[in-house]
Amino acid sequence: MGVKQISKSLKASGNSLSNNFYQLKVLSQKDLAGDNFQNFKQRIKQAGREAITVTALEILQINIGKLCNQTCAHCHVDAGPDRKDENMSRQTLERCLELIATYGFKQVDITGGAPEMNPNFRWFVEACRALDVNVMVRCNLTIIMANKKYAYLPQFFAANKVHVVSSLPSFSALRTDAQRGDGVFANSIAALQQLNAVGYGIADSGLMIDLVYNPSGAYLPGDQKSLEAEFKRQLQRKFNISFNKLLAITNLPISRFLDYLLSNNKYLDYMQELVNAFNPATLNGLMCRDTLSISWDGFIYDCDFNQQLDLKMQGKAKHIDDFDFEELLNRQIIINNHCYGCTAGAGSSCGGNIV
Repeated sequence: MGVKQISKSLKASGNSLSNNFYQLKVLSQKDLAGDNFQNFKQRIKQAGREAITVTALEILQINIGKLCNQTCAHCHVDAGPDRKDENMSRQTLERCLELIATYGFKQVDITGGAPEMNPNFRWFVEACRALDVNVMVRCNLTIIMANKKYAYLPQFFAANKVHVVSSLPSFSALRTDAQRGDGVFANSIAALQQLNAVGYGIADSGLMIDLVYNPSGAYLPGDQKSLEAEFKRQLQRKFNISFNKLLAITNLPISRFLDYLLSNNKYLDYMQELVNAFNPATLNGLMCRDTLSISWDGFIYDCDFNQQLDLKMQGKAKHIDDFDFEELLNRQIIINNHCYGCTAGAGSSCGGNIV
């Protein structure tokens, strides 16, 4: 069954695409796999690789919950205010700390949802810093302005030297709000000004804040360096805001963005664009090669995108309670056609361009 038949079937059954995220996730890795473009596994073989393998285990990316104060149109996590039950427990966080201490991970990448909404967030950040590990938090900015209970965040981030990474799709209110919700741009600007006030993005402060750009539609991001220069010029000129880097990330065809593509009959065109832009030079730097992704309930995945598609590890080490360093170090990465998103053009990762 191809994408046109899937869309027709869903509509005929009376089900809206937006209420079938799980079904769409499954379809994206199975039924959509053969629609008019070459399978990713075959493509990398043509590039001289039988598989994608691990180079090191250095980064532990932990999704500590899907609860969020926003409902962004392209969120690949399908996060929102209604995801209250999917928060990582204190016990699971303690197990993560054991892994960090035992296996010497160099960086902990804390994500969500809005990770700050997990009741154990503050304790976990401090516990990670006590292990002298670098901590990155993917903050949506608006959480700082959402409620007085989160007003502590700029000072807390600075005190713990947290590397803050925040989405800002545009320096335009119209484009940002269209993707992330009404009022998001104004609140994001206010939050950035507060972070600047405590030293973030300021030369020689040692406090890093990077912004994340992803396109608002079904196309690849532009040149990262050019985008960064324009974002810096516009934000400084209009709002006196400084930041360190801009990370350009490609939208992957999963979850809400897949819903958008199917609803607007753009899936095949977008996938073909990704396929045409495949760049074998990106394969060496893929984030899955040195990163493990941990879900809110403790399962282990090759990357955050595989996590959202529920593509679990092969072998015994599927959960942090069964963690096996050697098995995970020597595994093959589970790949599928959504991987074209990370290998298109200059490549895409949680750290922006790859090449």
